Amino acid sequence: MSACLIGNPVRYNGSDLLLDHPLMTKWRDEERLVPICPEVAGGLPVPRLPAEIQFGDAEKVLDGKAQVLQIDQADVTKAFIDGANKALELALATHCKVAILTERSPSCGSSMIFDGTFTNEKILGIGVTTALLERNNIRVFNQNQLDELDYYLQNN
Repeated sequence: MSACLIGNPVRYNGSDLLLDHPLMTKWRDEERLVPICPEVAGGLPVPRLPAEIQFGDAEKVLDGKAQVLQIDQADVTKAFIDGANKALELALATHCKVAILTERSPSCGSSMIFDGTFTNEKILGIGVTTALLERNNIRVFNQNQLDELDYYLQNN
């Protein structure tokens, strides 16, 4: 689970996206939530400059054919890949079959990400961590899909 969604101030701007939802309380009480911020796990600081995928998509980032660049054009691709690998290691070690990750993030987005122009334009796409988890058969949901995730957990 994206650490920012449980209240950890690890987003690029030092904020969180705490989810106040009954299912989150239930899953926390059941000790089912395993938090990680892939960007921090990959070595990036808090706060940090905004970053977006450029010259392709998350699959191409993992294949070495696209980059993740900060707004100042610094290449942070390695940190994003390292963080995705650490998230995968944690998921495998804890036998996770699903993840709840933050929508629109270049790491965690599961259906929408920013378009790489730093103009706040969003496009259909996924983040680097989402791509790696899905390559390894871990289903990713975003913070707006908790009811869908609950249904999935009850029926799979």
